[in-house]
Amino acid sequence: MLGDELRKAREEAGMSQEKLSFEAGIDRSYLSELENNHRSPTVEMLFRICDALGIAASDIISRVEKQQRKR
Repeated sequence: MLGDELRKAREEAGMSQEKLSFEAGIDRSYLSELENNHRSPTVEMLFRICDALGIAASDIISRVEKQQRKR
């Protein structure tokens, strides 16, 4: 779901978890928990991560919505 899409976006950006967590100002272990769908980000955190990735948060949400429709 959301974590899967965050991981895809990070990989598409060619960033490691370490690089993204540094750029977003978050702990790498927290990012890992998000990507593994163990935690959900706040809206503010989603914006921070997406800003670091150089994409709009709405793009990530749109990807999640598309995945939900396939189910």
